[in-house]
Amino acid sequence: MTNCTTEQIQFPGCKQRKVEAEFSGGNVSSDGGVLLLKQADRLIGLTERVAKGLNDSRREASCSHTLLDLLRQRVYGIALGYEDLNDHDSLRKDLAIQTGVGRDVELAGKSTLCRFENSQDSNTAWAINTELVETFIGSYKEAPEELILDFDATDDPVHGEQTGRFFHGYYGHYCFLPLYVCCGDQVLVSYLRPSNIDGSKHTLAVLSLLVKRLRRQWPDVKIIFRGDSGFCRDKILSWCEKQDKVFYIVGLAKNSRLLKLGDSLIRAASARFATSGSKQRLFGEFQYGAGTWKRERAVIIKAEHGSKGSNPRFVVTNIIDDPGWLYDGVYCARGEMENRIKEQQLQMFADRTSCHDWWANQFRLLLSSMAYTLVEAIRRLGLCGTELQEAQCGTIRVRLLKIGAVIVRNSRRIRFHLSSAYPWKSLFLAVHARLCAG
Repeated sequence: MTNCTTEQIQFPGCKQRKVEAEFSGGNVSSDGGVLLLKQADRLIGLTERVAKGLNDSRREASCSHTLLDLLRQRVYGIALGYEDLNDHDSLRKDLAIQTGVGRDVELAGKSTLCRFENSQDSNTAWAINTELVETFIGSYKEAPEELILDFDATDDPVHGEQTGRFFHGYYGHYCFLPLYVCCGDQVLVSYLRPSNIDGSKHTLAVLSLLVKRLRRQWPDVKIIFRGDSGFCRDKILSWCEKQDKVFYIVGLAKNSRLLKLGDSLIRAASARFATSGSKQRLFGEFQYGAGTWKRERAVIIKAEHGSKGSNPRFVVTNIIDDPGWLYDGVYCARGEMENRIKEQQLQMFADRTSCHDWWANQFRLLLSSMAYTLVEAIRRLGLCGTELQEAQCGTIRVRLLKIGAVIVRNSRRIRFHLSSAYPWKSLFLAVHARLCAG
């Protein structure tokens, strides 16, 4: 690559004028919207609570950066689109990031942040997941009548010799297999696991802890466990059946016996398609007991027949209601959970688990979940009823956080001169007012 030594860069002219550029603008930032992140964080108190549970083995007299500063620098950086620690060797000088973190001097560099990540352990993971749950509980002003807990696993590809990496036959590559738990748009658990396990491993333990904590807060709340067929395990279903007002609706992989039990409905859908020429969907319910189950359970069948042929699907549940509503209105809504995972992996860099040690990678996964939680708080509290109320985190980042700003800092104040041509000024002001009002 050519080593360019000139400070001035020449571009094609405009209206008989020369066009030149140089990196001499002073304290200019592309992250003026970090102030909204800071406001959302102040409102829900996430990083401040998490910092109290972090492991700190440093000698205090030699430390220039508190754990809270390091945590905020990393979480805010991820929310703003900076996935790599190397980015922070430049970002540490950015006055906008410094102001968001709450400092007026240079922030930590990549080496300090790397040591910070690698100093965390299982106690850190427990503390952060606990605070994610507490943040979720704190988002309710009144006790909810019903909560649907979505469980799902996904592949987290690895490209090195990280501790705990294994080849996964279904995904076809080396990966981790993190477990996520969400309720609506909020994430409650981000749990990194090796991929040489059953996809439902530890699900019952996580579900039990969540139900216990939620019931302590809301004794009468109805809780529904929802997952795909990878979570259809007799031990989980039996546990739900023994609890008070704990229900389940879980996908069930089709087999020859299920197809036989639903044969009449499948045939009826096929006959209707042959007559009408349009896709047919029929719903029914029957009792079924798998060989690994201790008892029979109610199974909902969706008998669908279209131009590509028959497409039956099965769901097991202990909820008593109309089969069509349970399938379409309750079970299929779990597809939104997959969008939450995509937001964290693709937009909050939850798959950036490139550390060698296991707990450092678990910590990175949780940092991404924290960044997602802050942006989700902006969406939930500041964007409700606006054009961006259902926007993904990446869209919110581009429109509300990545704002050009000239920053003037003196002994009396720090002033952000945001771009006068910023097209979403009114939306920014509305979000700020809502976050300030709480």
